[in-house]
Amino acid sequence: MSLHYLFILGICVEAITGAIAAGRKKMDFFGVIIIACITGLGGGTVRDTLFNTHPLTWVSHPEYLIYTSICAFFTIIFAHHLTRIMKVFLVLDALGLATFVVIGTQSLLSAGFPSSVAVIGGMLTGICGGMLRDILCNDVPLVLRREIYALVALAGGVLYVTLERYNVSHEVDVIISLSCIFFIRVFAIFFHIEMPKFDYAKSVNKRKNIP
Repeated sequence: MSLHYLFILGICVEAITGAIAAGRKKMDFFGVIIIACITGLGGGTVRDTLFNTHPLTWVSHPEYLIYTSICAFFTIIFAHHLTRIMKVFLVLDALGLATFVVIGTQSLLSAGFPSSVAVIGGMLTGICGGMLRDILCNDVPLVLRREIYALVALAGGVLYVTLERYNVSHEVDVIISLSCIFFIRVFAIFFHIEMPKFDYAKSVNKRKNIP
């Protein structure tokens, strides 16, 4: 399966997660569609806007807006069935993350940016859709409070540019980077591995010997 089709799968899965988040906030149908589209396409939009790489992905491919909107309607209609397959969505989300990171990193390298910038751009492509979703739904972004998500995206981008620097063929580089990001993310999901948390109140109380 080419990166193009994996990308379409990724934006569709992300759009569904956005629609679910909007539904939990009891948004109207327009709000659900907006959140779904932003979740699916927000990462690439943030990347292209920050690094001035134009046209934006959904401007050059307006059909992506159609795909994400259809996914929003699909979620509204079949929401009661989706809870049964949430683990499947988590696995597909991991695949989407891997695809977004690789495509984002590739895009900036092709535009002539240095490797360090391309890695950051790849990470932003992977995480910003979900961050925008959570912010618009008035939640602290999940990527900042629990999930090993951004770290996996960053490591995947580093792996991609490292393999390229050592002249690994493009196809092999893509396969290795995709696989590593995907399997590490899935491993973190099913074994509940999370980033350490900074609990300010707990730290202060501990210093004051307050139980």
